[in-house]
Amino acid sequence: MTQNAQRQAALRALLADFRVIPVLTIDRVEDAVPLAQALVAGGLAAIEITLRTAAAVEAARAIAAQVPDAIVGIGTVLNARDLATAREVGARFALSPGATPALLDAAAQSPLPFAPGVGTASEAMAAMERGFDIVKLFPAAQVGGIGMARALGGPFPDLRFCPTGGVSAANAAEWLAEKNVLAIGGSWIAPAADIRAGAWDTIAARAKAARALW
Repeated sequence: MTQNAQRQAALRALLADFRVIPVLTIDRVEDAVPLAQALVAGGLAAIEITLRTAAAVEAARAIAAQVPDAIVGIGTVLNARDLATAREVGARFALSPGATPALLDAAAQSPLPFAPGVGTASEAMAAMERGFDIVKLFPAAQVGGIGMARALGGPFPDLRFCPTGGVSAANAAEWLAEKNVLAIGGSWIAPAADIRAGAWDTIAARAKAARALW
């Protein structure tokens, strides 16, 4: 088994254990630790912190250092520099919204388990050529939703998806029932308004409800 195959196996095991991945956009570093603690308390220890805000890197670093039960993932990885940042802050896995050839090449050499983003059959093929059989279907709703996942399952029966984008409490169970969907990612568990309000009990309860889906 190649090193990349080993990393993909580790990612597969992680996502099989935590099939709902909260996708987090954190604006204030001080929210990071109580947010992660609330999610862990609700049973969702694997989290994706998106690199969309100025606070994201320090927020991820704080969670990795202070919430040992949290499994930190870094999302919105766009290039090799972002991959290096994810490793430096202590992330355990990373995901991207898309996949350029340069990013796929860098990820294939990185020791960090990685799921590239795909939205077409050609992108899926490019990911698979570099050894990635777990991919992030994004934006899932806009590229065809469950119908797209099913359609891609025909020519790519070994490919497994972690869809995000339009995944919600209303359709999460339907997504999880798909045989080629390994896990789902969504922001509904910890929306920005609840994070700003410090509604940690509400977020923990929502995480617990999501955990009960499987």
